Amino acid sequence: MAYLHGAYGEILDSKVNSAQQADAVAVYIGTAPVNLIRDYADKDLVNMPLKIQNMGEVQTKLGYSANWQDFTLCEVFAEHFDNTVGNVGPIYVVNVLDPAAHRDTEKTTKTLTFKNNRAEFESSDIILDTFAIADMAEGVDYSLSYNYAKAAVVVQLLKDSTAESISCTYNTVDASAVLPADIIGQQTEDGEYTGLSAAALIYTNFNAVLNTLTAPGWSHYPEVYRAMVSTVQKLNGHWDGFVHADIPLVDDKGGKIDTIAKAQKWAEDHGYNSERSKIYWPQVKDGSGRAFHLSTVGAATMLRVDQSHSAVPFESPSNKEIMATCQYFGEGAKSKGFDQQTANTLNEKGITTACFWGGQWVLWGPHTAAYEYNGSMDARAIFDVNIRMLMHITNSFQLDHGTEIDSPMTPQDKDTILNFEKEKLDTLCGIGALIGTPSVEFLESANPTNNMMNGDFVWDFAVTNTPPFKSGTARVCYTDEGFAAFFGNE
Repeated sequence: MAYLHGAYGEILDSKVNSAQQADAVAVYIGTAPVNLIRDYADKDLVNMPLKIQNMGEVQTKLGYSANWQDFTLCEVFAEHFDNTVGNVGPIYVVNVLDPAAHRDTEKTTKTLTFKNNRAEFESSDIILDTFAIADMAEGVDYSLSYNYAKAAVVVQLLKDSTAESISCTYNTVDASAVLPADIIGQQTEDGEYTGLSAAALIYTNFNAVLNTLTAPGWSHYPEVYRAMVSTVQKLNGHWDGFVHADIPLVDDKGGKIDTIAKAQKWAEDHGYNSERSKIYWPQVKDGSGRAFHLSTVGAATMLRVDQSHSAVPFESPSNKEIMATCQYFGEGAKSKGFDQQTANTLNEKGITTACFWGGQWVLWGPHTAAYEYNGSMDARAIFDVNIRMLMHITNSFQLDHGTEIDSPMTPQDKDTILNFEKEKLDTLCGIGALIGTPSVEFLESANPTNNMMNGDFVWDFAVTNTPPFKSGTARVCYTDEGFAAFFGNE
């Protein structure tokens, strides 16, 4: 076996017949308008995880823009911190847009028109640090700020001037220069982390264990999806996580994916079937006409549900209210949407969607991407809560016992861990996260003398998580026995 040094957890194949983590941690990767942040280069805003708790922090730490196509993380900020269902956070984000690298080569020249020594112009792609007015100095002759409500640059002259117009120059970011390879990223030999590799910094910088990973606007690239699934497997050598990903509305040849059959075929053809993920189609719009990737909606809803159970992930986000007024199939699509019964045809292929049910719009689909009705799969892949509860137990074991590594392991210490873990399982049963009699054992067969001599010990868990109430059927039949009432109690 491989050399081990630390506390580890493994998810084994399910055995079937015919204490909680500190936080629920949602992580997103994409592009943010850090070009609107002054001194962005000195603030480590590129390829470095940031913890965001509200929209105020969004604007001061990463910037905000309504241009979600270029700045994909802004959709995330709106879903979490401008949500009519209820805001939810904190979240952790990794921005890969680097204004020093992803910029237009030529400077933009613009004539500013002043009134009362003040000029404004709309721009979300300006790199504020590059703004200049010839023969003037910022802080001496003028001040520069950004108004997020108007998405406008504000220039205020600090000295009275009779000039009605002044020329300025600045550079702009080119978000189209960001490629899937930037999202995937790498870890270099000299210790630099880019893209998804930067997710490893969340634990070391924030003492937070990634639970979910989402990349709206990017996860429909198969190479990004595969990299995301790889990232959440033993992150930092230890942690297990879960991926949210989208089926696109347009394929790589420009063809519309605007029917259920097309969505199912695209997912099958591109291998979107990891048990460590949920996949979504189509998108949704809210009351103001903003279009959201369902992966964003699903991740935020999952975080909201997890937090309602003290970060124990035993309830699916399916059938939970979302901020939506309709399904969205892309510009020019003729589809008017579908109801719950039709949505079930997506669910039976492991695709989560959204539908109107019970007087509100809800997320619809409790399965992982590996699920297929009447298909062959490990039982843990049937529901999102199945695999996530196993991850919760392995992550929790490592968090609880990692500090004990390299301490003496006496038979009493072995029993202490055994009893502690059994108490945690009993607690999970008590809150409804597990059913039956979950067990944890220290088996002689799993702990040969040679392994223990080398300091390697194994505890075996067997658990049954609580299944979702996926369907309920009322079976009613007609009987003529009631007619006896006409003749009394004879």
